[in-house]
Amino acid sequence: MSNQEYEPFSRWWDALARRLGLSMDDGGRGSDDVVRPIAKGKQPRRRWPWVLLVVSVFILTSFLGRGVHLYTEWLWFGEVGYSGVFWKMLATKAWLGAATAAVFFAVVYANIIIARRMAPRFQFGKGAEIIERVEIPDKVLRWGIPLALILPTLIALGSGVAAWDEFLRFMNGTDFGVADPVFGRDAGFYVFSLPFLSMLQSFAWWTLVFTLLATAAVHFLDYGISWSENRLSFADHVKGHLSVILGLIMFVIGAGYLIKGYELLYSDRGVVFGASYTDVHAQLPVFRFLLASAIVAGVLFMVNIYFRGWRLPIVAIAIIVLTSIFAGQVYPFVVQQYTVAPNEQEKEGPYIKHNIDFTRQAFGLDSVEEKPFSATGSLTAADIQANTDTIENIRLWDPRTLSQTYGQIQVIRPYYAFIDVDVDRYIIDGRLRQVMLSPRELAVEQLDERARTWQNEHLVYTHGYGLAMSQVSQVSAEGLPELLVKDIPPQSVTESLAVTQPAIYFGEHANDYIVVNSGVQEFDYPRGDDNVYTSYAGEGGVGVSGFFNRLAFSWRFGSLKLMLSDAIESDSKILIHRDIRERVENIAPFLMYDGDPYSVLADGRLYWIMDAYTTTSDYPYSQPHEDETGRLNYIRNPVKVVVDAYNGDVTFYVVDPSDPLIRTYQKIFPGLFTPGEEIPASLRPHLRYPEYMFNVQAEMYTTYHMTDPQVFYNKEDQWNIARQQGDQPMDAYYVIMSLPGEVEEEFMLMLPFSPAGKDNMIAWMSAKSDPENYGERRVFKFPKDKLVYGPKQIIARFNQNPVISEQITLWAQSGSDVLLGNLLVIPVNESILYVQPLYLRAETGQIPELKRVLLAYGNSVVMEEDLATALAGIFTAQAEGQPPVTVESVEGEQPPAAGTVQELAAQAADHYNRAVAAQKSGDWATYGEELKLLEETLARLQEAAGAGQ
Repeated sequence: MSNQEYEPFSRWWDALARRLGLSMDDGGRGSDDVVRPIAKGKQPRRRWPWVLLVVSVFILTSFLGRGVHLYTEWLWFGEVGYSGVFWKMLATKAWLGAATAAVFFAVVYANIIIARRMAPRFQFGKGAEIIERVEIPDKVLRWGIPLALILPTLIALGSGVAAWDEFLRFMNGTDFGVADPVFGRDAGFYVFSLPFLSMLQSFAWWTLVFTLLATAAVHFLDYGISWSENRLSFADHVKGHLSVILGLIMFVIGAGYLIKGYELLYSDRGVVFGASYTDVHAQLPVFRFLLASAIVAGVLFMVNIYFRGWRLPIVAIAIIVLTSIFAGQVYPFVVQQYTVAPNEQEKEGPYIKHNIDFTRQAFGLDSVEEKPFSATGSLTAADIQANTDTIENIRLWDPRTLSQTYGQIQVIRPYYAFIDVDVDRYIIDGRLRQVMLSPRELAVEQLDERARTWQNEHLVYTHGYGLAMSQVSQVSAEGLPELLVKDIPPQSVTESLAVTQPAIYFGEHANDYIVVNSGVQEFDYPRGDDNVYTSYAGEGGVGVSGFFNRLAFSWRFGSLKLMLSDAIESDSKILIHRDIRERVENIAPFLMYDGDPYSVLADGRLYWIMDAYTTTSDYPYSQPHEDETGRLNYIRNPVKVVVDAYNGDVTFYVVDPSDPLIRTYQKIFPGLFTPGEEIPASLRPHLRYPEYMFNVQAEMYTTYHMTDPQVFYNKEDQWNIARQQGDQPMDAYYVIMSLPGEVEEEFMLMLPFSPAGKDNMIAWMSAKSDPENYGERRVFKFPKDKLVYGPKQIIARFNQNPVISEQITLWAQSGSDVLLGNLLVIPVNESILYVQPLYLRAETGQIPELKRVLLAYGNSVVMEEDLATALAGIFTAQAEGQPPVTVESVEGEQPPAAGTVQELAAQAADHYNRAVAAQKSGDWATYGEELKLLEETLARLQEAAGAGQ
């Protein structure tokens, strides 16, 4: 830069330094240090080009990397068939971010330029000194100010991009058909409109505040604002300019008070969530007054353009500040303390009712049906026989325990893993059976370290293989599960469970990219000392034979090997996003997904089903629920996502089109969702009511089963989720059973409740999963005058039983780990069975074995080798001193002839042994008959013993 070019910058810098009060010397070290132009012939050392180069390369690399990522994502979205979703999200983010940044930059930059142009050429400095205004060089105006605004503009851009979902919901909102009781607005206004309007108001506030500060700074540098005689002085043109900006800020503040009025429906000031008496009768009028004050203040600032004084605007601002402090805080406090608190139940009653109604609507509790459950305790052998399907499907294997067992007996090779065990139901030999299954997924990180080469991890070891499946109640003589599907290649006990496509390319553990159809054979499965190889024949994957695609994916994954490998051929494809959670969330990030996707075997191949939820925390008057996933006060499960484990196909089936949130997203993304009626017939019977939503609903129901405001206020009937060992709340669990008053067994979730602060049971909730009655939820309430043991009390009774505790102690002393499974509460007719499995694991072993079943009924507890023996033992216990079981005679059947005590005891033993043998052979009909005969014999034995025979 020449000295002539430098001079304007020198003059501007000198003026700036003088305006800021900076000394132009070193404070007395001599005149040689005075800032002055560089002498002719001397040029500064130019290090800035290198800095600029480094910064430019960094920015270019970042933008190029982002571009490569977007390009590869576009290719992937095209592969899964959702390019429209990709472009909709990208275009909305792009133009909304650009618009936000443009508005911010334009407002700030325009006001800075206006401020510069308004400044007069001459200003009076201190005393009589006249100072000439120094023009900012054109290069500074052209480049300096825009460069200074880059960072805040980028922040504005980011806020616009982040608001894409709120904006689309605002533009496509759907009515809920429910009006709030305070303003009469539909709930859709609060869910779809208010969040975006609040963000818009916040953006306008920060933009104008930044503009005010930037403009004031420019005026200060131009001597339009100065400090003299211990006060700030403003030039007339500055007063006019700042008045306009401050007026706009006042209008935005007024909009904020309007929004705060609506947000009172999220208030937590009162007894319950939502607008309380104080909010409606004190806080809301204050907000309305502040809104009017802000509008008046804004008008006064605008009028001040002509009057150019500060008195009236300052008075308006003072009114806002004082009202906000005293009326906004003190007045509501006084109303709450001296009007509401002494009469809280009466004053808050209507608002408690609003909270109850809206919370029950938001969590779907208003459709829960309540029924009485007598808990008569009159279970008979005939009842056991009539509920054979329920008894046969009592789950004796815990998922965590079974996962360990599968891991020891079915992993086959160290590079396989069972990530999770799922519970489902299948028709086996014509009967509905509850099963547990787990896909055998590939875990390349468990390969030998020497085998973990790039080629092995990305080209050779590409997929898992097959699954393990077992019935929930079947146990081998060794205490291991009886497998329905096992081994490699998969072997099935019945044709209906045959696996024709066992390869798993997409799963819960597939977390890295692979290349298929390369010049290297893919490992399929081990066979003895050899391996079987295969080639991928599925439809998934993006082609990487072309140079540009190959380069893009190499850049994305930082892999030069992918670019240079000779194994990549013309039909090679790369599979990415193979983790099913990541895959689904990448397509539709606006939905909330269940943390436990489950696998399904249908038509000989494996699928994954994920439950997708629509949630919001903006539903008016609804009590929020908080857990590790976040905060919400509305939830529905309108979408079931199906992922093909081989092809990677993803389909979003809408099973609840009545949900306003999903209807809104259907309008936004019309090509994303598929009607639920199109779910394949082979998959529909495997839909489950989701555990997460059921647990949330059950937790909310512990309080919101109370619908009377007075009872709710006093918490007279507060419940808790029933507790088990370790004082932990029980998790919901799947069962196959028939509900009281029904004949057909169904697959459903259930969970027991206890009264607050107590351990007995007060009720239990169920949710059906079978297609005909999917989503039906019922709560069965026990009589309040009858004690029904809760899970924690039953566990205590097990522990206090001398026979059980002594045996557990002996096992522990012999070096075995005793593992107690989760206790299950099983309703049978109007009675309750309690079942808890017990596993043993050798101290140095890794295989848990099911060794005992603990069973409780009424006042009897037993521990036997299997469930059938335990049931027989319960009837024996009843006959040996416990309250007898009511026996219902079967029409047309005569009781056996009376005999001596010894003869009857021998008959009882014979029936007991026959029942056990029938159970072990799977003949449940004979088992039920023998139990009935055993029960009758024991009753006669008791009579004979009492008569002294």
